[in-house]
Amino acid sequence: MLSGPRRPPRSGKPPRSIVVFVHGYGADGSDLISLAEVLARALPDTLFVSPDAPGTTPMGGREWFPLTMRDPSEYARGVAAAAPMLDAFIDAELARYDLDESRLALVGFSQGTMMSLHVGLRRPAPLAAVVGFSGLLSDMEPKDLTPTPTLLIHGTADELLPAGLTLAAANALGSAGVPVEWHLRPGLGHGIDQEGLAMAGEHLARYLPT
Repeated sequence: MLSGPRRPPRSGKPPRSIVVFVHGYGADGSDLISLAEVLARALPDTLFVSPDAPGTTPMGGREWFPLTMRDPSEYARGVAAAAPMLDAFIDAELARYDLDESRLALVGFSQGTMMSLHVGLRRPAPLAAVVGFSGLLSDMEPKDLTPTPTLLIHGTADELLPAGLTLAAANALGSAGVPVEWHLRPGLGHGIDQEGLAMAGEHLARYLPT
């Protein structure tokens, strides 16, 4: 079972909802958990959890699946192979707090966005929301997706994954019946800025109980 850092609800009450951060390649759960400090302002009754990916990169960081950047099909194979572990983590968190899918959201970055879009839009019931930063859609002809409100954010100066990948993902998801919004952040590289984080907070607060 996956594990990683977590932040209890700011209100001190039992969680009414859960946000799962899904980190990028070479990072770990601690990379995104600090975002909870900002998002909790609008979501005081939300538990934030940030599991470490199951694999280890050659450089010692964590990975949801190996990346060579040489074979485009490795994205689809990778997310499919790693999906059961993230699904099991979600199931365990929902059962622990006696919540259902409508009370949980995924927030991914880079490789974590690939995972969040694959897993979050294929759950038995729609999640409350999905947010993806600086990522892509591993399957550009998706089928049978749950209509989960999805927000995609990408920097126009991303040197690792071009922003056009988010536009392509938004088009594919929209065609598959997913309610999707996208925003490009001018001059931002492969990262998350305060404006994008504010957009994510508004999106989550719109669909999670506050």
